[in-house]
Amino acid sequence: MDPLIAFVITLALISVVSLWHRISPFFTLVGGAVLFGLLAGMTPDETMLGIIAGVGKVFSAFGIIILSGAVIARILQEQHQIEEIVADIRRFVKTPPVIAGFSGYLLSVPITCCITAYIMLNPILETLENDRTKRNVLLYLAAVGSIISYALVYPTPVVIPLFHAFSGGMSPLLFDAVSIPISLLLLGGILLYFRFGSPDATNAGGQTTVLRNSGTPAALNRGIHWRAWTPFIAILVAIPVALLLHLSHASMINFIMLVGAVTAVALAPQDERTRGLSQGAKHAGMIIFDICGAGALGFVIVQSGFAQDALSQLMLLIPIIFVPFILAALIETAQGSRVVTAVITAEVLAGTAVAGAIHPLPLILLISAGACIISYVTDPFFWLVQRTTGDDIRTVVKNYTLPIALAGIGIFVVAVALEYLVFR
Repeated sequence: MDPLIAFVITLALISVVSLWHRISPFFTLVGGAVLFGLLAGMTPDETMLGIIAGVGKVFSAFGIIILSGAVIARILQEQHQIEEIVADIRRFVKTPPVIAGFSGYLLSVPITCCITAYIMLNPILETLENDRTKRNVLLYLAAVGSIISYALVYPTPVVIPLFHAFSGGMSPLLFDAVSIPISLLLLGGILLYFRFGSPDATNAGGQTTVLRNSGTPAALNRGIHWRAWTPFIAILVAIPVALLLHLSHASMINFIMLVGAVTAVALAPQDERTRGLSQGAKHAGMIIFDICGAGALGFVIVQSGFAQDALSQLMLLIPIIFVPFILAALIETAQGSRVVTAVITAEVLAGTAVAGAIHPLPLILLISAGACIISYVTDPFFWLVQRTTGDDIRTVVKNYTLPIALAGIGIFVVAVALEYLVFR
C-alpha cells in the first residue's frame, strides 16, 4: 500500500480508538506501528524490530529527564512547597489570572510535564476565587500557560526531540533567547483573550482574594520560600557546570535534571522523600511509556520509507513552509499528545528536503505551532480540564482548545516571518 495512504489510515484508527475506547496511548501507538508497518509492506520481523528500536531510542532520550521532573514535582507536592511557590509569585503579581497563567507557564518546564503542573496547581488556584466561573478561568489559564512554555521552551520533552533532530549545532541558549520572549508574548495575548474576548472571563481580572487555608504551612507569609525553589535553582546552577565539563546538549539536560532531582531528594524529610520517590516513579512511568509508544510508531514510519515518498507528494500540493506545520497538526489531531507529535514529526522529517530547506529555528517553531492547533477529544489534557472545571464540551473548546489554537497560529506567523525576513 502507498505509505501516505497507510499513514492516513493509521492516524484515523488511532484517533477512533483513542476517542471511543480510551485505551492507554502506549498500546494504541504500538498497535498503530504494527498496523502501519504491515500496510506499508514491512515484514512482521522488520516491524517488531522497528518498534523495539523506537521504544529504546525514546526511553534513552527521555527516561532520566522525565523521572527527575516527576520526582521533583511529587516531593515538592508532599511538602506543600508548590503552595509556597505560588505564594511567592503572589508577592509580585496581584491579579489571579496572571498568577494562574504564569504559574502554569513557570512550573511545566522544570517539572517536564504540563499536565503534572496543572494537577499540582489545581487545588491551589481554587482557593484564589470564590466564584465558580472566575475560578474556572484560572484553571483554563493555568492549563494554557503550561502548554505554551511546554511547546516552546528548551528543555521540555516537546522541544528536546525537535532540537536534537534539527538544531544543526545551534545553541539552546540562542533558541531560548528567541522562544522565551515569543512564549511570554503569547501568554500575554492569552491573558488579554480571557480579559476581553471570553464572556466567561468578564471581571475575572479583579483584585486578588486572600488565600484560604489549603494545607499551606503557617510560614507562607514570611519572606521568599527559598527552600521550595532550591531544586530549580540547582538546575540553573548546574548549567554552567555542564558547560565547563564540555557536556553535549543531550548529556547536559540529563545532568542538570539529575542535579535538580538529587537536590529535592536530599532536602526532603524521610517520609516525604519516600512518598515522593514512589509516586514520582509511578507517574513518570506512565508518561515515559506513552512517549515510547510514539517513538515506536515514528521509527517504523521512518523505516518504511514514508518520509521521502509521502513528503514529496505533499510538497507538490502545498508550499514547503506549510509541510512541517500541517504534518504536526495531523499527528496532534490523531493522538492528542504534543510530545508524541514532536517525536514522530522529528523522526519523519529528519534528513528530508523539508529539514534542509527551512532554517532550524523556524522549523522547530513550525512543528511546535502545529502541535498546538487541534487540542480536542484525543487530547487527554482536554478531558482533564473538562473534569476539573465541570464545564460542558462547548465551553472547554472555547476556553481551552481555541486559545491554544490561537497560540499555535501566533507561533506559525512568527516562524514564517523569521524564515523569510531573517534567515533568507
